[in-house]
Amino acid sequence: MQDIKISGRKVSVSDALRERVQAKIGDALTVFDISPMTCDVVLRVDKYHSNPERKTCEVTVYVRDNVVRVEASSDDMYAAIDDAAAKVTRQLRKYKTRIIDKKQRSQAPLVAAQTSNLGDLIENRDDDELLVREKYVDLRPMTEEEALVQTDLIGHDFYVFENATTGLINVVYHRHNGGYGIIKPKLETEE
Repeated sequence: MQDIKISGRKVSVSDALRERVQAKIGDALTVFDISPMTCDVVLRVDKYHSNPERKTCEVTVYVRDNVVRVEASSDDMYAAIDDAAAKVTRQLRKYKTRIIDKKQRSQAPLVAAQTSNLGDLIENRDDDELLVREKYVDLRPMTEEEALVQTDLIGHDFYVFENATTGLINVVYHRHNGGYGIIKPKLETEE
């Protein structure tokens, strides 16, 4: 049984909701059965009456040093939990496939690196040029390919990381016209 921590924001977590989360999210976590793996589930109800999908289920899975994060909203909390479980299953399968591919590539001769989707670790929403959220990032050395995998798993638009090769801070991001980009300090391009 995986360690699943369930909490509610503006909603009390009933025994029925707790059982549904344990059943659906617990099944999704069995896709990638590895230790250590912990999971935080936040059930919340937004007070915005103009938004028809007010009930949200946020799932954050910590696998080794990686984070997989999904969010699903619906009119019904049970439907939101089901949607989040399906998304977690897809994300963990992607992650598992990439781990297997990485092991196979490391055993084979070096071939051009293949990368997939990209996401973001930090979520800032500036409505009127005001800083409305501050988030701290755990920077650990990783390759550009590992950063791309992390951004995809988290499901954001960009990811801040310490480049293992240079030791400098880089940002990978998803371009609007497709593909990915990387922002590097000018010092890195001078070398």
